[in-house]
Amino acid sequence: MVYFYILTIGKGLAMKNKWLKARSFKDVLVIVLVIYGILLAAFYLFQDHLLFRKSSLTEERLQEIEAEYPQAEEVELEMADGVRLHGWLVKAAEQNKAPLIIYFGGNAEEVSGVIEKEEKFEGYSLLVVNYRGYGLSEGEPEEDKLFSDALYLYDHFTTLESIDSEKVLTMGRSLGTGVAVHLAANRDVRGVILVSPYDSIENLAQDIFPFLPMELILKHEFDSISKAPDLEVPVLILAAEDDRIVPVDYSKALYDKWSGGKEFKVIVNRGHNNLHRSKEFWEYISDFIQNLNLG
Repeated sequence: MVYFYILTIGKGLAMKNKWLKARSFKDVLVIVLVIYGILLAAFYLFQDHLLFRKSSLTEERLQEIEAEYPQAEEVELEMADGVRLHGWLVKAAEQNKAPLIIYFGGNAEEVSGVIEKEEKFEGYSLLVVNYRGYGLSEGEPEEDKLFSDALYLYDHFTTLESIDSEKVLTMGRSLGTGVAVHLAANRDVRGVILVSPYDSIENLAQDIFPFLPMELILKHEFDSISKAPDLEVPVLILAAEDDRIVPVDYSKALYDKWSGGKEFKVIVNRGHNNLHRSKEFWEYISDFIQNLNLG
């Protein structure tokens, strides 16, 4: 397939460019191979920047959260490799042992904004922790690190007396859906909420860059679809009709492979970055949580 693309590009250039016409097809092929090699190297070197758009957190924002959301307890945890992650545990009001929702954000999301929606998760405590390199969390984000951090967060917070360890949900948005799926595949959760999920980053990237061999150069696969057939936990999948970043078909592919009880909702007239602003978005989440009857 790669060789086909190289030949196609080379022949096209040879036919259209007078300078190239004066040279042999072999010369043209060498030029195309060099260009192709540069493209491969560029993608490999810069893919982390494309996938992880790290967001910062200001001192002003910290003070704002402390003043406006006193129920949001600031947390900092040290991972096994010494990296410290920072976030918040928003405790459910007047509950000694509350169910817990663990949230994983998008690729450019500093997760403190979710604290402002805590009333949407009434009766639940809410855990939001920034990925490595995001907000005040240390380190650099990598797929395996995000996965291991998610398991650590679950293992730590389900030991707290204020948390009901048998009533844990996980929620992910965009990039974070891959982390949420991994958590559901490796720990006991009672429900999963996925917002704009993909089947795998490899499939998504391959369709965007069909001329690059993603199976060889992609460092972070986030292969949710391979885990879906073994997941019997209920899932709610929310997709935006006009999503141009993760088109609906990728979310539907994951839904089709999911083994457990499942709901698939497409929110019309919304895109990747604004589907959460629709009334239906929160209604679907509220109904799903209530139907689980964990509160």
